[in-house]
Amino acid sequence: MKTLILVRHAKSSWKHNVDDKDRPLNNRGNNDAELVSRAFKCKDLELKHIYSSPANRALSTCKIFINNLNIENDKIIIENDLYDFGGDQVISFIKKLNQNYQNVMIFGHNHAFTSICNIFGDSFIDNLPTSGLVVIDFDVNSWSDINKGCTRFTIFTRDLKQ
Repeated sequence: MKTLILVRHAKSSWKHNVDDKDRPLNNRGNNDAELVSRAFKCKDLELKHIYSSPANRALSTCKIFINNLNIENDKIIIENDLYDFGGDQVISFIKKLNQNYQNVMIFGHNHAFTSICNIFGDSFIDNLPTSGLVVIDFDVNSWSDINKGCTRFTIFTRDLKQ
């Protein structure tokens, strides 16, 4: 059994004149990442393998999560292949994961993450929102064998704010 946890970066700010990779989170993004990460903490999934896109907004979201999950910063591995908007690089990265890894959490970007949720999960997601989290289980022994899995649950800020 393999479990993939996908988290789209939180809402970023367009106010700053910086390269795309350097865009920071805005206040809403910080607050939403806090909210979703606290809700995820209640799910009590063991996490040992955490990867983030090198983009500031994804890495900042990742750091909010691991802080709330009481995981040390040195557990984050920055992976350039996760700075992908189409999804092919992310899929290739996932399929090359060490077969001994059971639960893997990745932080990245749309439209790649919405596509991946729909390719591999069994619940259609129209658009993975910022700070959105999706957990997909696969009944396989190797990441290279993942195909259609089962979407175990999602956590979206809109559902937490009702």
